[in-house]
Amino acid sequence: MAMDELMSRALAALGEDGAPSVEVIHALADLDASTEPMSIAEAAAHLDVSPHTLRYYERAGLVEVGRDSAGHRVYDAAAIRRLVFLTRMRLSGMPMRDLQHYIALVDAGEQTEPERLDILLEHRDTIRRRIRELTLSLAATEYKIATYGGSTGPEV
Repeated sequence: MAMDELMSRALAALGEDGAPSVEVIHALADLDASTEPMSIAEAAAHLDVSPHTLRYYERAGLVEVGRDSAGHRVYDAAAIRRLVFLTRMRLSGMPMRDLQHYIALVDAGEQTEPERLDILLEHRDTIRRRIRELTLSLAATEYKIATYGGSTGPEV
């Protein structure tokens, strides 16, 4: 399932307050152990990123990827779950250095959960601030559209 389909499912599952529940997000990224491993091309298509991006994440130490007998990358369910998270965090503006720090903490074990929580709480505040800024920018854009006689509305 490609990332745009995942996004469509998440948007369709928005609650009345406009926020998807944690359970919905979990279900979107949930791949069971029986999921077939993916090639780099399949994983890139699934995540709606380029193979170059996947190789970059691997070189940056954000994800470990197995290899088949021919040496080709093989993305298992755990790698795809991590990549779903990574691509969402990058889309939301999290810097690579923060992602690298976060993943290092994840890999260090459960005792780092409080620090990981702090990172995510700070990032959530950044995202919320950016949403407010974008909402103001949208209002200004729609004002100008209306000024020129154009139609504004909930077209998405």
